[in-house]
Amino acid sequence: MCILHIGEVLGMVNNDNNQSVNPSKNFVLPFILLLLSRVSLHGYELSQKLQAFGFKSIDQGNLYRLLRKLEADELVSSEWDTTGNGPAKRKYSITKAGITYLKGYANQLETYQAMLDQFFSMYSSLLELYIPSFSTRDSIEKKRSEKRRNDDGKEE
Repeated sequence: MCILHIGEVLGMVNNDNNQSVNPSKNFVLPFILLLLSRVSLHGYELSQKLQAFGFKSIDQGNLYRLLRKLEADELVSSEWDTTGNGPAKRKYSITKAGITYLKGYANQLETYQAMLDQFFSMYSSLLELYIPSFSTRDSIEKKRSEKRRNDDGKEE
């Protein structure tokens, strides 16, 4: 079974100027299991649905290797689908062990989500220190206010 680390959940940050985050290959695993828990899919269909989730650069070879690994770990099963036109295709389904694994993974992700929520709450507080909010008077408003003061220091 795979051990999940926070770095795998978050992915790696590229060093380019866009600072985009690419989910790691291990992060795709719960999405595969989640999709297969709803319906059996061919590899290509699975790839299309993963792209809809936001996995933009899925290498087909890596996806099929991961599916074979999941099958060896008995988290998914496959059978040849000979219906329809064209060559036979493998159709993947989740197993009972896969559903159990998915539930555990979901619980782990909930823990990470709580950690991330706490992080972003703290990060937002930090930003508020450096970025004035809209309710704070800007320097022009402060100068206008100072001009309206009487000699006794009270605002008019």
